[in-house]
Amino acid sequence: MSVKLGEYGRSVSIIGVGATPFMRAYDDPATQGFTEGELFAWAAIDAMEDAGIDASDIDYYFHGQSGAVLFSDYGTPAVQVGDWIGMRGKGAAHHNEACCSGYVALDMAVNMVASGKYDIVLSGAVEMGSSMYIPGKPAHLRKSLGSGGLFSVGSGPARLIDRAYARYLGADSLQVTMDLVCEKYCRTYGISYEQMDDVLNALSLHSRRAAAKTERALLRTEFAQLAAEAGFASAEEYMKSDYNPKISRYLRVSGFEATCDAAAALIVCPTEMAKQFRQQPIEVLGIGMSSMNAGMIDNEERATREAIRQVYEKTGVKPADLDLLMVNDFAIPSQILAAELSGYVPAGQAWKYAMEGRMAYDGDRPMNTNGGRTNGHAWAASGLQDHFEAVMQMRGKCGERQLKKVPTTTMLRGFGGTQNVTAAILRTVE
Repeated sequence: MSVKLGEYGRSVSIIGVGATPFMRAYDDPATQGFTEGELFAWAAIDAMEDAGIDASDIDYYFHGQSGAVLFSDYGTPAVQVGDWIGMRGKGAAHHNEACCSGYVALDMAVNMVASGKYDIVLSGAVEMGSSMYIPGKPAHLRKSLGSGGLFSVGSGPARLIDRAYARYLGADSLQVTMDLVCEKYCRTYGISYEQMDDVLNALSLHSRRAAAKTERALLRTEFAQLAAEAGFASAEEYMKSDYNPKISRYLRVSGFEATCDAAAALIVCPTEMAKQFRQQPIEVLGIGMSSMNAGMIDNEERATREAIRQVYEKTGVKPADLDLLMVNDFAIPSQILAAELSGYVPAGQAWKYAMEGRMAYDGDRPMNTNGGRTNGHAWAASGLQDHFEAVMQMRGKCGERQLKKVPTTTMLRGFGGTQNVTAAILRTVE
């Protein structure tokens, strides 16, 4: 069923953003002992400083975390951070849409301000997915989960689906779903299995090139360097070797999420008052949303198509107007799917754009200029990390990875939880 988006009661703009680095806090002596509260506060206070305000100026805050109970043993995590960010006694709410939490975070904050209820709202998200709480111990004492993250916790993937009626494919369900996306694309456009392997490897290479220039990324060593160190003649040979093994029919390790810890936050206010703050405001033109459970074949495609239809219809923005596309790509085929469904690249052509480097940060249709989820994924926090990147790109403050043309219009396609999907369009306020 399609829906029609109504007009906001008043325009809303982003006036501050903040983000921690992606990290594996437990494995680094410099960060071991960090808690969820400290990471959330780091990002929230960073966003306040960015906007040039303090906690007394903020009316309400949202807290996103997908593993609050499973990984942190918090039933009411929003109230746990109030004192950390100077907001004791202020209204707050927690939400969890799995990996889409950080994208829904924008929608919730925008709605609060657009309705006129509040003027300044902070929306943040945090995740500690590379370690786990120890029952009965203080929050700063945790145990490592190694590289498996969510998949090291037996019931983790099953919590994302309707276990009563939907299909359950165990810990491989996300990989199998992505394999179906690849298989359908190959059959639709006549791409061979070997060609698709080259395409996905090319996307991984370009994503890592962007991550290498992103100080917040978890994985920053380019594959060309790793290939040379391992004795390969080229990065392409390395990508097809046992150093980058297959984890499903189509996906290799380099094309799947790098689970870790992080937090991010943003602050919004009415556009009419946004210019009084420190930074150039970024207006939120509209946000489309859709959701379908894992029992629905092609659920990511269907939900993405609907969310994007909504936001284009609401805003009047056309694909040709987009200067930058950010997408949640915890499995890298999502870049192809979102790029084509949004019209950012022509249908059936994304595989060619990938091979030609046109969707790299220095290409003509840039995507995921921060390296995406394959170079650092802290589930709930990642969406807000993407908003941080989009805002910084639109301000022209991304250093070596700054787009040649500073973007004025950006789309962010979020998804997670098999599948919540959002499609938000941001525009620079003149």
